[in-house]
Amino acid sequence: MHLFHLKVIRRQARRLSHINTIEDTTIYSIGYGNKKIEVFIAALKSFDIEYLLDVRSKPYSKWNPPFNQAALELALKNNGITYAFIGDTLGGLPEDRSCYDFNGKVVYDLIREKDFFKEGLRRLTTANEKRIKLSIMCSESKPEECHRSKLIGQELSKKEISLKHIISEKRIKSQQSVMSELTKGLNTIDLFGKETGFISRKSY
Repeated sequence: MHLFHLKVIRRQARRLSHINTIEDTTIYSIGYGNKKIEVFIAALKSFDIEYLLDVRSKPYSKWNPPFNQAALELALKNNGITYAFIGDTLGGLPEDRSCYDFNGKVVYDLIREKDFFKEGLRRLTTANEKRIKLSIMCSESKPEECHRSKLIGQELSKKEISLKHIISEKRIKSQQSVMSELTKGLNTIDLFGKETGFISRKSY
């Protein structure tokens, strides 16, 4: 067979292998915003989620009390879903102030280099290897506005794990489509191979 044809076949095989890996992942993401707890849990159950991992740095909600840690954990338990708080490792507002710029905005490029974040990410990749159905959760209902996609989802993508963002019952968006919306279709890698850096929308 001609060398050119072999190269084409190999490229196609790698591409298909990557697609199969992406489609076969078990890590989901969800945000609650102003959702009612019943609607939120129904969305989780529609994807057979077994574990909910809370990646809020502070697991409380001033505007939506059913999502305060204790109340949320009980509601999930009553619906057969196990709750765990991991905002200390994968939270978007770390206590380490070296992760912030001079304006008080969180710089996600700085977080991804921290040992605590790498440890949290390892927990997700291990769960995926074990085929555990889990979802990470934060407050923002739109994934493109949250560190779930800008930080966690991007790092998982490097490990060929495409975070599945739950929008509502039986409806999800892939990490790729969320990032396309965020960047308005522009590539997140520039001509020099450098990845686009993201920061938080607000100062803290």
